[in-house]
Amino acid sequence: MPVESHFFEDDGGIPNSPLPTLVYHGVEAAEDAARCEDLFEGNTWLPDWRDGIFSFHHFHSTTHEVLGIVGGQATIMLGGPNGRPFEIERGDVLVLPAGTGHCKMGSSGDFLVVGAYPDGMSWDIRRGDPAEHEEALANIRAVPVPRADPVEGPRGSLTRLWA
Repeated sequence: MPVESHFFEDDGGIPNSPLPTLVYHGVEAAEDAARCEDLFEGNTWLPDWRDGIFSFHHFHSTTHEVLGIVGGQATIMLGGPNGRPFEIERGDVLVLPAGTGHCKMGSSGDFLVVGAYPDGMSWDIRRGDPAEHEEALANIRAVPVPRADPVEGPRGSLTRLWA
């Protein structure tokens, strides 16, 4: 399955990551919440929630995150305020390495996301406070590369691109 990879710069608040953000389109299992959760769980990314995406810039410094778009469409800003917008829709999957800024700019009323984390790792919420930047960078460096790509499994794009 084709995958897009995108890099975003550290802006002094949102650190982003030296690892690429991965974007999959047309993932059939991501067109249904239960099937999306099964796909992620089968690849060792444990589903944690079904909801939307926060409408403020934030990132997670303690884990990577996968977002399966199972309903509707949205404009998501990746990379923090200095990043770039992405139009996403049902069937898309975003794999965000720890530190990657993300924010929902707008969405349809039926927008629904399945969120999961590798091996069920615990997540935090950071909003890009420059005073926390060094601590966030230390946390990000300690996050291990996952054993498997949440969409393609142990030999997927993530395991090649994040090696």
